[in-house]
Amino acid sequence: MQDRMDLHTHTIASGHAYNTLYEMVRAAADKGVELLGVTDHAPLIPGACHPFYFKNFKVIPRVIYGVHVMMGCELDIIDYDGHIDLEPEYLKGLDFAIASIHEQCYAIGTTAQNTAAYLGAMKNPAVHIIGHPDDGRVPVDFETLVCAAKEEHVLLEFNASSLHPRSHRLHARENDIAMLEYCRRYQAPIIIDSDAHCACDVAEHSRAHELLQEIDFPEDLVVNSSFEKAAAYLPYLATLLNDGGLRS
Repeated sequence: MQDRMDLHTHTIASGHAYNTLYEMVRAAADKGVELLGVTDHAPLIPGACHPFYFKNFKVIPRVIYGVHVMMGCELDIIDYDGHIDLEPEYLKGLDFAIASIHEQCYAIGTTAQNTAAYLGAMKNPAVHIIGHPDDGRVPVDFETLVCAAKEEHVLLEFNASSLHPRSHRLHARENDIAMLEYCRRYQAPIIIDSDAHCACDVAEHSRAHELLQEIDFPEDLVVNSSFEKAAAYLPYLATLLNDGGLRS
């Protein structure tokens, strides 16, 4: 499968990543990535940037080293209703957003409470992707999650970083398989992302591809191979395609 994009990456603005924006894009260019999403952490993550950071994306070129760049945010889901930690005045400046649960910003609840938190976040029109829902420390009902993602027209992320041998996310492989099998059953698309916090990990999706191949997951449910498939979930990307700023 041709993997044309990586839409979950972090720069030094996140506080615990190690490369600049231009270094991350350079790595993407070197690896043949055509579309890079930069999603620095929203303010509740310790060490993350001030909300003002998300108001000034107009100064950033959207093609760097030949790579198309989308500037977004990894939002924190902060309660069981799915509220997030960035105000509307800052959300409107984003090209897209990922919403994730991080234990630093969220009191981990029951399976029902955690699932409700994700479902609440999906209803926010600013949210386009649910990030790394595979962490066993935050148990969820994957069948409900997948059905809701399809209904709310939100992508579920298959996070390659979760499969790293030293990942702090528990039981990620088993949880990914469970999520993917429900995605297959209900025909709910996914997006593979690296969650790179260092330039060397940009587009490092190999572990994810290996698992997809192992379970014979259908390629047509993975949006990474097609800008048109991804654009169905990302309005900014759809605008780029319609305006001719990006070739399908």
